[in-house]
Amino acid sequence: MSPDPKTATTVLRSSKDFQSSPINMQVSMSETTHNNKTAIVYCEGNFAEVDGKTANGLVRHSETYEVLAVIDSKYEGQDSGQILDGVANQIPVLRNLHQVKECQKILPQTLIYGMAPSSGTLSKDDRKVILDAISLGMNIVIGLHEYLSDDFEIANAASASNVTICDIRKPKASKDLRLFDGTVASVPALRIALLGTDCAIGKRTTATLLTKALNDIGIRTVLIGTGQTGLMQGAKYGVAMDAIPPQYCCGELEGAIVAASESEDPKVIIVEGQGALSHPAFCTSAFILRGSQPDAVILQHAPKRVHRCDFPDLPMPSPESEIQLIEAFSDTKVIGLTINHEGMSEIELGACIAAYSRSLDLPVTDPLSRPVSQLLNMVMTAYSGLRYTASTGAV
Repeated sequence: MSPDPKTATTVLRSSKDFQSSPINMQVSMSETTHNNKTAIVYCEGNFAEVDGKTANGLVRHSETYEVLAVIDSKYEGQDSGQILDGVANQIPVLRNLHQVKECQKILPQTLIYGMAPSSGTLSKDDRKVILDAISLGMNIVIGLHEYLSDDFEIANAASASNVTICDIRKPKASKDLRLFDGTVASVPALRIALLGTDCAIGKRTTATLLTKALNDIGIRTVLIGTGQTGLMQGAKYGVAMDAIPPQYCCGELEGAIVAASESEDPKVIIVEGQGALSHPAFCTSAFILRGSQPDAVILQHAPKRVHRCDFPDLPMPSPESEIQLIEAFSDTKVIGLTINHEGMSEIELGACIAAYSRSLDLPVTDPLSRPVSQLLNMVMTAYSGLRYTASTGAV
């Protein structure tokens, strides 16, 4: 599965062309017609890595921003899509912010901080980049637990430059937060949660692909974002779960689902997962299961991942154990397994899909390398009524 095409185009056809002809990039980008807000994604040292998941997601899909380039000196001159998925998307990777300054005519409106470090805070070098971007008149979008709008130096700099700071994870005041009241049970739409056996394992990407695929065949589907990247990508409904006080997590998610149901009248609601139910460092999966009360779960797993991200002493769980835990914890059922093929050859991946299909007696696919129809069939097999709805057009 190739990344979603972007509206920004260049006359360049390869990373070699880009390295030899940076002038072409300036001309072509300045001629782009911008339907969305233009942005550059800062991901120094982490693009295509686990901690670069925000940048990775925005390069693959964004309904809010037209991503013009990624900053990561490690991949300077290369095509970001080629790096991520082996398919060029014409979004180049630049060395630093100064290289962006060379393209004054196309200076993006926004700098998006594209990393999700486990510390949740800015490094000194990253802080300087943020201040430099503000001085150039760029708005800042960031999803850390460190809220830049509360930072005296950065907030004053933004005010002086007349730019905005958007702290995606910053929650509402406690008085405005919603408690769970059980109204999610009356939502008529089929609710499917995308959970995983670890964090940063591809749950959001799979949720996005499934949402688009269902909409493409005429089944009205809405994605509920539960993390900073999904909200940056343009999820109309959702909340950054890990920034909400625990007392309100289920209620805030329930409120987003009810709002989506009332406003969009969808047949299906897809809920993006966070962390893993079995992971001792995260509680968001538990809140997602309680707050959304999903009819079904699709589980994402990375077979080659030996230990949990950032936790070398915590071995990965098996899909079998995670499925048992999910179904014991919540009144739901796991209807399929999706594979993150990191570190796998095509032969290994094919054998893995076949083996899990047999051992779990469930449909198994890799959303990025296999036809999207396999992901659709996973849902249609479990809910044959959707197939009838789609075929008759009665959505």
